[in-house]
Amino acid sequence: MSGSFAFADSGPGDLVGKRRVAFRSAFLGTQSFGWSTFVSVSDIDTESYEAVIRRLAEHFVARYGAPSVEAALPVARAEAEFAASLAAEHRVNMLLAVEREMEEGGIRERFRALPPPREADHARIWALVPDTE
Repeated sequence: MSGSFAFADSGPGDLVGKRRVAFRSAFLGTQSFGWSTFVSVSDIDTESYEAVIRRLAEHFVARYGAPSVEAALPVARAEAEFAASLAAEHRVNMLLAVEREMEEGGIRERFRALPPPREADHARIWALVPDTE
């Protein structure tokens, strides 16, 4: 998840330490609700996708005071759909990074894909050989 909703009520003075790092460059995990600098694009089946939405709605109730899971479900679904739209642009295992800034009108996010290293960028430093003994 992008997770920018976690900073919606924050001002620049509220963002210090780990919270500032999370704001500037981290995604929100959907299992731990911890922050990660990078995410890897992966496939997800429908049942798991719906479970993510449900967990996020429950998180909205527990952490942000949403009135009920049912009331939070449409917002959670919109967040999941946004994350899915980001992932849909890239192949599985592509790493994504986010950069956020606080602007006059709200939070501005920029996402970028980090391509895997090319084979030519790396020199072979060892080889596996069968043991003859």
